[in-house]
Amino acid sequence: MRLLPPPTAFSAAVVSAVVSAAVVVLLPVAPAFAATGGPSGSAPSGFTITDPRIKESSGLAASRIHPGVYWTHNDSDDGPYVYAVDSATGKTVARVTLTGIGKPRDVEAISLGPDGALYVGDIGDNRDGTWDHVWIYRFQEPKQLGDTTVKAEQFTVRYEDGPRNAEALMVHPVTGRVYIGSKSEDKGGLYEGPEKLSASGTNVFRRVAGLPWVTDGAFSPDGKRLTVRGYFLARTYPWKDGRPQGEGERIDAPWQGQAESVTYTADGSALMFGAEGAASRVVAVPVPGAGGGAGTGASGGADAPTGAGGGQADGPSPAGGSFTKGALVLAGATAALFAAKRLFRRRPKP
Repeated sequence: MRLLPPPTAFSAAVVSAVVSAAVVVLLPVAPAFAATGGPSGSAPSGFTITDPRIKESSGLAASRIHPGVYWTHNDSDDGPYVYAVDSATGKTVARVTLTGIGKPRDVEAISLGPDGALYVGDIGDNRDGTWDHVWIYRFQEPKQLGDTTVKAEQFTVRYEDGPRNAEALMVHPVTGRVYIGSKSEDKGGLYEGPEKLSASGTNVFRRVAGLPWVTDGAFSPDGKRLTVRGYFLARTYPWKDGRPQGEGERIDAPWQGQAESVTYTADGSALMFGAEGAASRVVAVPVPGAGGGAGTGASGGADAPTGAGGGQADGPSPAGGSFTKGALVLAGATAALFAAKRLFRRRPKP
């Protein structure tokens, strides 16, 4: 939640507001139909989060033991809660209350590790350096769905090159190593955690690669690809030797305004893109060549992907399939960004 963004975050908030308004104007209302995991060979479809308590969904992680269930959480000012949402209905089927941790400050991401544990990233810092440490919480994914209370581990995190804002946390599905993507207009980076996190000391994360402005990221289930997203972009990088390779491939992500989350489906056949807001839509974009059905998911496609169920539009894709309209949204938002930066120069931190 950003009730009154500080100067360092103002331009991002302006852009988000412009894009949100443009999406409302340009895009048709998406139907809340069907869930992921349709008939064999069909593409997974999106869903709408219906729980009124989830107003700032800021992360997504696909369950491995509960087919079609996605874990999410609110941004700040909610409490130590993680929600399980059934994509077949959009309804919450579990709320997990975390104990054994401090008061969450700015929870921004969630990821599922190969150990069957969910990792929750309390890593946001809208003032870009106010906090000299952030936290990661870890707990085992519940085997039974339903409201429950669990004791979580808390890990203290510092960055080798100083405090920074971040919204992306990814756990590699093979090695179990944790990565954080920082959010910056000009020097975003990918940070690698230690081989194993320690609950008794400080975990120093070291910069290993540059990244564009990102709000979330996810590894493919086989660990061979890393996908990151921001307000205006999504890219997939080959992953080799613990690093993203090359410049990545553009993904036709939907225009979602406050675009905050991405995860792969459990079978890797599609990417699921989420956003903040009441009754927010999670949009499925098939991964080419992954056996998840037809649709454009890689660079070059001008049309929006279609979900299962008679070829209905799968949520708020680029202006009803028009890249031109999407480009107009981006152009307007970019203009707002530069205008905001001129009007609101960074002032000294308090």
